[in-house]
Amino acid sequence: MAIRKILLPLAGAASARAALATALLLGQRWRAHVHALHVRTDTRDVAPLAGEGLSGAMIEEMMATTEKEGNTEARALSALFDAETTARGIAVGAPVRAVSGAVEQASAWFSSVVGREDELVASEARLSDLIVVPHPKSAEDVASADALHAVLFDSGRPALIAPVEPADSIGTRIAIAWNGTAESASAVASAMPWLASAAHVRIFHSPDYQRQGPPAAQLAAYLELHGITADETEFRATDRSAGAGLLAAVTEYGADLLAMGAYSHSRLRQLILGGVTRHVLEHARLPVLMNR
Repeated sequence: MAIRKILLPLAGAASARAALATALLLGQRWRAHVHALHVRTDTRDVAPLAGEGLSGAMIEEMMATTEKEGNTEARALSALFDAETTARGIAVGAPVRAVSGAVEQASAWFSSVVGREDELVASEARLSDLIVVPHPKSAEDVASADALHAVLFDSGRPALIAPVEPADSIGTRIAIAWNGTAESASAVASAMPWLASAAHVRIFHSPDYQRQGPPAAQLAAYLELHGITADETEFRATDRSAGAGLLAAVTEYGADLLAMGAYSHSRLRQLILGGVTRHVLEHARLPVLMNR
């Protein structure tokens, strides 16, 4: 299925630039509508977090500060959105359609709303074809990671983690991280539009990464049925880290997109012990398409 709607949750200007550039680049490639969504904190949610021992005046001041900071961030993001769409000649507003009803060109829209970010992002994501999320390491705040987990755990849709710096191309040379799990199969399904038009596709597998499920050779045969030719390569863990070994092999290959499943193990286990998903999120320099 073609990509026609891209959701871009934006938390702050510090992490927005590369993600916005990525989403607009993909919007132009797929003739898609990009919805840049900024969620401001509801000041009513601040009071319960303030704790005991604070006076009513202090809590009101915290709420006023939160509202002011949210409005300031919204204006900065709106200005950045206007500058980037103007520079790329992308129409701002509703999708532009031809007489036939087909989408004719890329379009974009920016909105800033008040609410709980995880709930609103997950809800909007459910009727989007792709969600572009700022890289968790592109700013000091944790909001980018919160948006990513909202998408992965509560939307059923694929998330594309933008690189820290804007990429010149995405999806011409694709790496698939395969370990036989339902999550990796979901990633392959979401990557199909990309795989069909890629110049080269390579499947990366490893005994250090494989779980119970079909081996890489069966994935290659499955892709062949869809007219997609993919070769296979085995990678090894680096310093006992499968994630480090995967990224090293993908980098050597020269991939401009990595498709992989996320959190085959529980998120809590990965936070405590580490894991491939966590390593990739922390260290990947290329765009990563993730599914769960």
